[in-house]
Amino acid sequence: MSEHDLNWKYVDESTVETDAVSRARQQSLELGIEAVSPAVAAQLAVIAAASRSEAIIEVGTGVGVSGLSMLQAARGSLLTSIDLETEYQQQARVNFADAGIPAARVRLIAGRASDVLPRMNEASYDLVFIDADPASVIEYVEHGLRLAKAGGTVVVAHALWKGRVADPAKRDESAVAFRTLIGELAGSSAVSTAISPAGDGLLQIVKLGA
Repeated sequence: MSEHDLNWKYVDESTVETDAVSRARQQSLELGIEAVSPAVAAQLAVIAAASRSEAIIEVGTGVGVSGLSMLQAARGSLLTSIDLETEYQQQARVNFADAGIPAARVRLIAGRASDVLPRMNEASYDLVFIDADPASVIEYVEHGLRLAKAGGTVVVAHALWKGRVADPAKRDESAVAFRTLIGELAGSSAVSTAISPAGDGLLQIVKLGA
């Protein structure tokens, strides 16, 4: 195992999750859902808490691993979560309730993100989390930046896409989409960005104010 692999393994294994998140993660494994890693969930929680997020929107509900992580850290926040799989969302709703999250703090929307996001109000969210079809990541981030308030943060999972983004020889659709996105953001004066190697890579984008 390489030094980098050991670091990733250590960070994931040293992350202590709440019982609610641990149960949701186990359900994800049983259902074949690729939930965010413990390290990514922990970073999401820190971002949500540090930014004092009140309004959060995520693309990709799963059964609630990421949503629970953010809601439990930003305790006054409201979460809007979009997913095509209604069965998963129903389980997420149960998991939120079991964790003591009031129903009024969670709005679950069933549908394709490409259909739902254009209907959401712009500049309305402190934190936007995207964990969905990587081939559509550029479109989702464009919507995310529109939805984020000035000073808000857009966070994108799988930004290193299975180690393929860093290798220019890898030309599959998803790797190219992430590579293109990262390059475009690096040249923009409207945002400040950083990439964390946690999990499968976590791209963090802050929408700068005027």
